[in-house]
Amino acid sequence: MRFDKRTLTTLLAVACATCAATPAADAAHASGGAAAPSGASPGSLGGGVRSSAIATWFGPGFYGNTTACGQTLTPAVIGVANRTLPCGTLVSVTYRGRTLTVPVLDRGPYSHIGADWDLTAGAAEALGITGTARIHTRIVGSTPNTPSLGLPPASKSAAVAGGALAG
Repeated sequence: MRFDKRTLTTLLAVACATCAATPAADAAHASGGAAAPSGASPGSLGGGVRSSAIATWFGPGFYGNTTACGQTLTPAVIGVANRTLPCGTLVSVTYRGRTLTVPVLDRGPYSHIGADWDLTAGAAEALGITGTARIHTRIVGSTPNTPSLGLPPASKSAAVAGGALAG
């Protein structure tokens, strides 16, 4: 799957708008998101989530299926699966100098290689990941879990609203 420059720019703009519009840490925790506790040890985000971990990716075989958080998985969905973080938790993922903020929208990974994260194919492509990789993560907030979570915005006004669709 390949995204053209315009699509990637739009996806990154949505991620940035979502982060900018979302209060971090304490507010995220109060609204159901997960925030790193103030006493978290280096390398730990709290709740058993590590800041440096193995990630895999999923996509083509799952397109058309509903995620654990209620989204329909398509090639356009940008997100991540995690076994413990609440749906809608925003995670900043960094790989080889590229950073992308993605919402938790599924449970997993369920591979037997010890991975902590499972990126959608779109998120993996945006980060330049083609296989299993070591990534760095940071919880940056939360956003409401909606059926359109992880989709690119339908309009410029949706981009300003963090990808949330009216109605």
